[in-house]
Amino acid sequence: MDRSGIFAGDDPFVLAQTWLAEATATEVNDPNAIALSTVDSTGMPNARMVLLKDIEPAAFVFYTNYTSQKGQEIEQAGKAAFVMHWKSLRRQIRVRGITEREEGPPADAYYASRSLKSRLGAWASQQSQPLSSRTALMAEVAKVTAAHGPMPKRPPFWGGIRIIPTEIEFWADGAFRLHDRFKWSRPDGNKPWDIVRLNP
Repeated sequence: MDRSGIFAGDDPFVLAQTWLAEATATEVNDPNAIALSTVDSTGMPNARMVLLKDIEPAAFVFYTNYTSQKGQEIEQAGKAAFVMHWKSLRRQIRVRGITEREEGPPADAYYASRSLKSRLGAWASQQSQPLSSRTALMAEVAKVTAAHGPMPKRPPFWGGIRIIPTEIEFWADGAFRLHDRFKWSRPDGNKPWDIVRLNP
């Protein structure tokens, strides 16, 4: 199977990092944006844009409020999927896998790296819950600012979600819509990846 050029390599996470680095030089905004999909308790799907914050040696990581709709749906299902699409490169990566929380030092470090207003906003926002007005939200920001000061700790309800893939698909645009697609599958994380070329 010919996986030369942009598809070459033996590690899908390194390949994903390479593609993201290339996109960072070409995309106008948020090259690390992903369309994250989850399902609720009835199986109804949900999708929204979030920012991918890390590609680890065996997982993809983003951060969120665990009490948000996506946080609750991930907790309930233990699975999630996303697609990362770069219009400038005409490429995308699709990922499906199991999830786990990241509540340790990496979560603390990422939280500390955010702007103060973003850190206070994480405390103030009851994400996905009804809000009476923006004024009410800003009042809550003022309240948590007074309570937590200029060095707030990471909220216990806010942290990372790690997606450990069982499938990763690399897609690149082809002439006449004859796209190139390679799917890496590994239902068992201790086994080697199975790689197949897919029809466009």
